[in-house]
Amino acid sequence: MSQRNGHYAYYPGCSLQHSAHAYDTSTKRVGEILGLQFQEVEDWNCCGATEYFSINALPAYSLVARNLSLAARQKTGELVAPCSACYLNLRKTDRHMAEHERLNAQVNQALAAGGLHYDPGTMRVRHLLDVIVEDVGYEAVAEKVKKPLHGLRVAPYYGCLIVRPYNEDDANPEYPTHLDKLMEALGATVVDFPMKAHCCGGHMTQITEETAFELLRRILHNAAEYNADMIVTVCPMCQLNLDAYQSNVNKMFGTDFNIPVLFFTQMMGLAFGLKPKEVGIGTEIVSAKEALNKIGKEEPKRRKPKRRDKKALPMPSPQ
Repeated sequence: MSQRNGHYAYYPGCSLQHSAHAYDTSTKRVGEILGLQFQEVEDWNCCGATEYFSINALPAYSLVARNLSLAARQKTGELVAPCSACYLNLRKTDRHMAEHERLNAQVNQALAAGGLHYDPGTMRVRHLLDVIVEDVGYEAVAEKVKKPLHGLRVAPYYGCLIVRPYNEDDANPEYPTHLDKLMEALGATVVDFPMKAHCCGGHMTQITEETAFELLRRILHNAAEYNADMIVTVCPMCQLNLDAYQSNVNKMFGTDFNIPVLFFTQMMGLAFGLKPKEVGIGTEIVSAKEALNKIGKEEPKRRKPKRRDKKALPMPSPQ
């Protein structure tokens, strides 16, 4: 354990309190098993998602810096965010305050109105996946496995936020491997997945459905192309889009995708011997039951899926 006592400040963010509550539940259960202590930041506020920075930058930075200031009071030195958007905003704010003296002064002036102050660099902001891989390690994770995920083919989906622009740990931002290796440590079969770091469209579903659903179709098609039983992700927005809008994609493109999308911590919990309900499985829209029933069974011979997405745009070549 590289972090002293495995103790971290924990920023859940808004999604983990609502649509992605299964992510929060499974994170905490897995953390207990691995000996990680997540201390939730007291009185945290929304990170502003991604749009706020484009609308009014100074209030956006100040909003995020408030969380950093509150987290610094816990004196852990490290702040963990399971949500990719929250991670990006927290890390970006800390970095930009350190690099831009004027921004630092303006943000701290805003924080002073609430009796707060933040010195950039005080907190090391990290994504939960990085903590599991770098601080716990694959071998330590494998030692906790009681029910290996043998027979389950998973497509590891990172999304676009955690691998760029602040990726420093996973070697290739276009084709990262940390999640792949973690799933293998759990006993799952990891399929090749060229779209693993492509964008899911974020909030594009609220702006233009045609564009948003095409982005989602490409990801779902790629997973189906490689015969994945499910997609495993690290981001609440990615999970929501691929799960909640999968039926819309099928309707628009004439496809028949039925691919469950779960969080990586839920898969860890299952492999550690926790029951599905204990890690929030059953709350997803596309049911994971059929896919999870394959665990422990020999993989059948598979044929390539039929393509019926005639309305789709050309698929990019695998990298």
